[in-house]
Amino acid sequence: MDAAELRATQAPIKQRYKQDPAAAVITLKARGSIEQDGIACTVETGRALATAGLHPASGGSGLELCSGDMLLEALVACAGVTLKSVATAIEVPLRQGLVIAEGDLDFRGTLGIDKETPVGFAEIRLRFEVETDAPQDKLDLLLKLSERYCVVYQTIKNGPKVAVSMKRI
Repeated sequence: MDAAELRATQAPIKQRYKQDPAAAVITLKARGSIEQDGIACTVETGRALATAGLHPASGGSGLELCSGDMLLEALVACAGVTLKSVATAIEVPLRQGLVIAEGDLDFRGTLGIDKETPVGFAEIRLRFEVETDAPQDKLDLLLKLSERYCVVYQTIKNGPKVAVSMKRI
């Protein structure tokens, strides 16, 4: 897909959302089931089932997926798609590229060992490594726009309102 095809594909969608802003608001959903055996949750990914469990640093076997890894993988996926889309739109040719996300967390928090230790990632780093002949000013723009339009990055960075509830079934 080139810049013209991308614009042509997105033009009617953008026009619809301009005319009807409510049409742009959708609800994405994820669903998982808690396993009876072991400490695990099976998540429906839309393509397959993914079973998440405890990370080995908190007593897991390492056989199941770690939800922290899944969060970073979602960030990498979204950032990679966004980078490629923006590169296409602003005509920055990418021969190849890597998207790397790393996150630091202290398991003393989630294990309840130290009440002062925060639960969750203390820092997340997202890095793009690209092979291109584009000038630096275009790469700077590519980075700025990729950061601006990456849904998962912006969600992590801005911390949306979150509600939690429980009901008996």
